[in-house]
Amino acid sequence: QVQLVESGGGLVQAGGSLRLSCATSGRTFSLYAMGWFRQAPGKEREFVARISWSDSSTIYADSVKGRFTISRDNAKNTVSLQMNSLKPEDTFIYYCAAATRYYRGTYSRLHEYNYWGQGTQVTVSS
Repeated sequence: QVQLVESGGGLVQAGGSLRLSCATSGRTFSLYAMGWFRQAPGKEREFVARISWSDSSTIYADSVKGRFTISRDNAKNTVSLQMNSLKPEDTFIYYCAAATRYYRGTYSRLHEYNYWGQGTQVTVSS
């Protein structure tokens, strides 16, 4: 079991920044990757970014590349998402996710993750 708790969401003006954090606990030694996804009401959850647990390599959705940065702090067992140059279209509920099963893929798809946080709302005003 892996437990995830997100924090750091809120309301920000367009062009501003927010930093989301995901505190992890439990069987973190079994992780393959950690990711961030986002979802609007009535829409499918979409991939934002992920960090590999073995080598800390990262990948991003095209829509956030160059603006968002995913990182990890091993000492604090946290994964963060630094979001800069925010746009109104970045308004979503953001979810932290953990993958403890092996897939021969990029860990950018929903089914590759088996643990999820409760979500945190990010609202960007124009």
